[in-house]
Amino acid sequence: MVLSIAAAAALVIWIYLLLGRGGFWRMPDSALPAVLPSPPPRVAIVIPARNEAPVIGKAIASLVRQDYPGLFHIYVVDDHSTDGTAAAARHGNAPNLTIIPAEPLQPGWTGKLWALNQGICAAAEFSPDCLLLTDADIVHHPANLSTLVAQAAGGNYELVSLMVMLHCRSLAERALIPAFVFFFFLLYPPAWIRSPRYRTAGAAGGCMLIRRDALQRIGGIERIRSELIDDCALARAIKQSGGSVWLGLSSHTVSIRQYDSFAEIGGMISRTAFTQLRYSWLLLAVTIAGLLLTYLLPVAAAISGNVAGALAWILMCIAYAPALRFYRLSPLWAPLLPAVALFYAAATSCSAVAYRGGRGGMWKGRSQAVQK
Repeated sequence: MVLSIAAAAALVIWIYLLLGRGGFWRMPDSALPAVLPSPPPRVAIVIPARNEAPVIGKAIASLVRQDYPGLFHIYVVDDHSTDGTAAAARHGNAPNLTIIPAEPLQPGWTGKLWALNQGICAAAEFSPDCLLLTDADIVHHPANLSTLVAQAAGGNYELVSLMVMLHCRSLAERALIPAFVFFFFLLYPPAWIRSPRYRTAGAAGGCMLIRRDALQRIGGIERIRSELIDDCALARAIKQSGGSVWLGLSSHTVSIRQYDSFAEIGGMISRTAFTQLRYSWLLLAVTIAGLLLTYLLPVAAAISGNVAGALAWILMCIAYAPALRFYRLSPLWAPLLPAVALFYAAATSCSAVAYRGGRGGMWKGRSQAVQK
């Protein structure tokens, strides 16, 4: 009886997720407009970089080659790298590239945001209309800057961002990366983000274009200086101030950061998972219970012959299929989503343990989560 009730509850959850959560699971490749305002706005591109020598050269090369008719300048902030990041970032001494050595990290700031803030301050001399905030591992399609600017202007958005295609070749990546994007969009449905009717606000920090006046209106990057999930915090600040936000998905602009093992992806997840739960042990318990009910229980119920459990598992596979299709993976991966959810539950628990041990938000040698 208990299993039947729980299976029925899981089925209701999946019906809601498919029909009532803004269609987050559809995950279409965003078709962005190409019509730019005249004259095209000046854009400062800011890249915080810490020990990114293996990837930053390709990222800079893709930005230098942008097919953008307006003026743009690239600012790389070398955040105390020890691997030659600054040298790798130089691309034929491009005239529109400036490399800035970061100042010592100040109390109350996360490393990335401190570096980002210095890049934005340096870019003030360029008098940009917009800022493209991007990561050192992102390789941009030649038309990416133009389409982002066109999307912002055409939709009157103050912040537009793209969830880029993440690297997905190793076994660990194929098993876990599509689910990462799936879970992110479940938390932050793009349709809700762009709608003023919903408070939901989110962004993908690897590729964000923001109007400079909108950033100034909320008090600059300093407004979110201690946030670990800085992209969503920035989107939330913009939307709360009355601005509009848009989030899309791109298969043309890609991340070249590789995760060769399950442990590496687990570390990436656990870096901010407990932060997402606002460092609440109660929310952690509720989240784990919710993951077990939504993803694991339908499998157990289906194996025992429960029809509701089997239907819930089928709906789960239907919801997950577009994410797999986006990453060009077989739909046969879909029934394994419950096992992936269990992995994410374990990574989230590890995130809480790391926070308790003073190692929260660990990234490239820095523990950045502030004990509450």
